[in-house]
Amino acid sequence: MSRGHVRFLAPILGAALLTVQPLAGFAQDGANAVEGLSLPGISGFATPRSDEPLATGPLGEITLTAQLTAKGKDISRGLVWRVFRPEAGPDGKLPLVASAQGGTSMFQLPPGSYLVHASYGRAGATKRITVGKQGKRENLVLDAGGLKLDAVLSGGVRIPPAKLKFSIYEADPGSDGERALIIPDVAPNAVVRLNSGTYHVVSTYGNVNAVIRSDIRVEAGKLTEAAVEHRAADITFKLVREAGGEAIADTSWSVLTESGDPLREAVGAFASMVLSEGDYTIIAKNRDRIYQRDFTVVAGHNQDVDVVASEDAAIDPTEGAD
Repeated sequence: MSRGHVRFLAPILGAALLTVQPLAGFAQDGANAVEGLSLPGISGFATPRSDEPLATGPLGEITLTAQLTAKGKDISRGLVWRVFRPEAGPDGKLPLVASAQGGTSMFQLPPGSYLVHASYGRAGATKRITVGKQGKRENLVLDAGGLKLDAVLSGGVRIPPAKLKFSIYEADPGSDGERALIIPDVAPNAVVRLNSGTYHVVSTYGNVNAVIRSDIRVEAGKLTEAAVEHRAADITFKLVREAGGEAIADTSWSVLTESGDPLREAVGAFASMVLSEGDYTIIAKNRDRIYQRDFTVVAGHNQDVDVVASEDAAIDPTEGAD
């Protein structure tokens, strides 16, 4: 793991440069438990039967609204509403009787009891409602906010977005010691809607060992912006016959850590990868010859590392063999 560090603009639980600002109309897809009720996930419902009326009697009208906080404004767009019957069907799933997308939504349903789930990105809430003959209104409070993530190199240098990604996990490990993954491969500066709470965020620069972990708290009704600092650099390797020469094709590459553990392999005239700051050894194999060179990665300093195909750099492939 990278030896990177994180700075704060506001106190949170992890390593991140953090700002929090009010958010108007915000939240995502978990299901908050209704007291005494276990609701299945969004995929755990039966699809409604088409071309069948729900009832032959009069329908009741119910209007559903959702807010990020108890005193917040109604969310005007981005909601997904799902209305379920509260009793599981023969397949063990809750029958889905109606759905809608957008903001405030109105449903006409046969009188009776239902479960309503509202999702807003990855934030969500569930509520039991009763539909009667008289029209009524029900509100769901999502208790949710937004999270926007970014990362920089030492000195504030921006990281190319294509080489940066985030994964969001639950803060607390499960019984197996692993954290549950909530959202993988989040792009930098994308706003993610989440229920309020603390989350474990993993920032990955490249795809080798430049990884930063931090715990970040999302507040209801606010947008939390967090930026981590990676202490790493983009390194390009090439095998040459002389310093500054042309790269030799058909070369196999292996990167070893300071302790000699294999870290990454590649094939080609050039091998590029992002590495965390530290000391490494690069081994280049071309035909039946093997060459190596020690090198150091300095945080934020992208560089080309040439391995010269000379006797000084060559190693005996049978060395250490019985």
